[in-house]
Amino acid sequence: MKVRKIIVFLITLLFLSSVGSFAFAAKSDWPQQLRFPSGPPGGTWFALGGAISDMWTKNVIHVGSGSGGGTSNIVSVARGQADLGLSVTSALGAAVKGIDPFKEPVKGVSLFANLYRQYTYFIMRKDYAEAQGVKSVKDIVEKKLPIRFATLKPGTSSEMAIRGIFERGYGVTWDDMKKWGASIQFASYSDGADLLADNHLDCFAFQVGRISPVIMDIESRVDVVLLPVDEEARSAMSEVYGTTTFNIEAGLYKGAQEPVPTVGDYTCIVVRDTLPEDLVYELAKALWENKESLAEAFADIKELNPKEAITEGVPAHPGSIKFWSEVK
Repeated sequence: MKVRKIIVFLITLLFLSSVGSFAFAAKSDWPQQLRFPSGPPGGTWFALGGAISDMWTKNVIHVGSGSGGGTSNIVSVARGQADLGLSVTSALGAAVKGIDPFKEPVKGVSLFANLYRQYTYFIMRKDYAEAQGVKSVKDIVEKKLPIRFATLKPGTSSEMAIRGIFERGYGVTWDDMKKWGASIQFASYSDGADLLADNHLDCFAFQVGRISPVIMDIESRVDVVLLPVDEEARSAMSEVYGTTTFNIEAGLYKGAQEPVPTVGDYTCIVVRDTLPEDLVYELAKALWENKESLAEAFADIKELNPKEAITEGVPAHPGSIKFWSEVK
């Protein structure tokens, strides 16, 4: 009797296992599982990548998540070492064109979806802006100000974007700025905020989401203005990196008394080109259908919008294009 029960148990276990395998491999040309690197351990991207992976595993196919970085994830996907990865749209634009930090055009990777907006902030002390007559980022360049300027560390998407704005939008490099007396520093969010508030910096620039605790902290300690990025610079960035224009709303911060146009970017997911179109379609569908549950833990996901999911200027996967076009 015991032997019979054991046999029945094993048969049941085998059946359930086969059902689970079938759920994860609904199509014969789908891989058994997907690899999805996100961000450094302890960061928002790392947690977000884990949550999205769990959601996909429950609804579409088994997905394993791990640590990564915005630039390295693009390279990993292109080399077939990963199937999807978190990044930013401007980094993907740089990758496909072989622009620094990529030494040559990267092939085999495309856009899956833009998840939420990132804004480029140039935060200048109000006393410095008034004393120097600075109304926009362009004034820093045209006046060749000996400004004390900082952004995040090289290798971050912020440093790449800020450097790109000066180089592509205004035609000057860090070295050019140093030659006219400017000092260029690289700092963390918290260190840069302290330096600006303590009058050791004149301007601190970086990319971040719409509502930034860093900016709120700075404004609680010193009067600042948020500088607009001029139209020609925004257009140049769009052409090179595939970025767009966002307006920092009037009144969102004390330093923005009227709408402030700036370079807009997105936290995005990149995908391997050779993944089947129907699989990528189902992944996009599951992401959209589970948006609200993901947003309970990651508020920025509320910004996921079919009309902004695909950016012109960077390649997108056919499966992604198909789904996001259908739900616009």
